[in-house]
Amino acid sequence: MSVDVESAQTEFEASAPEVVSEPYQPYRALCTASIVSMALAVLSPFAFVDFWLGIIPAFSILLGVVAEWRIRQRPEELTGAWLSRGATVVAALAWAAGAGWLTYVYVTEVPEGYQRVSYSQLQPNTDVPGEIVPPAALDFDGQKVFIKGYALQGTQQGGIKEFVLVRDRGDCCFGGNPRLTDQIYIKLAEPYRLSWSTRVQRLAGVFRVEPVVENGHLLYVYHLDAEYLK
Repeated sequence: MSVDVESAQTEFEASAPEVVSEPYQPYRALCTASIVSMALAVLSPFAFVDFWLGIIPAFSILLGVVAEWRIRQRPEELTGAWLSRGATVVAALAWAAGAGWLTYVYVTEVPEGYQRVSYSQLQPNTDVPGEIVPPAALDFDGQKVFIKGYALQGTQQGGIKEFVLVRDRGDCCFGGNPRLTDQIYIKLAEPYRLSWSTRVQRLAGVFRVEPVVENGHLLYVYHLDAEYLK
């Protein structure tokens, strides 16, 4: 039996699926700056905690700009512009909203009738030999003040009526050794009680400069009869 080779070849070609060739797409790496920018954007809500944490969204935006520049310079090698743009938008919104919220808190947190005091105003002048209490602190003696700080950890965890307020978390929680003028002895008025935590405490009351000496050692010079705790 003879085989028609040409006919068989024609039938094979007709039945074979058509192969569509696609243009070659070179591999492009995802820009590292875009990835880091998005990672920082995810952490940007920390900007609501404190003003200095605004550095997180700020770096996210900066890296987003860097990523855009690198991708434009090397379009054949890098991709990820969409990622850096999204990160920049998220970080900018978090930064603006966080700054706005913290500003609102700062403006409204002092109860009516009290004046804000910071720990920096209670520090002695190092250029004045032997000065323990600066004149600025003496000016607050007997005044109604508002101050923020951290409760020094003690043995009691809840129902605390008296405690020491210190300047930062390093002193309150991690074995710090706060300076004398970085400590304020707090007495809470009824019905306030403190449950110890590492969060910032906001207090208002009557400030007193009253040295307390025990066994020849000066323990405290600052006191606050607190009428407000938040």
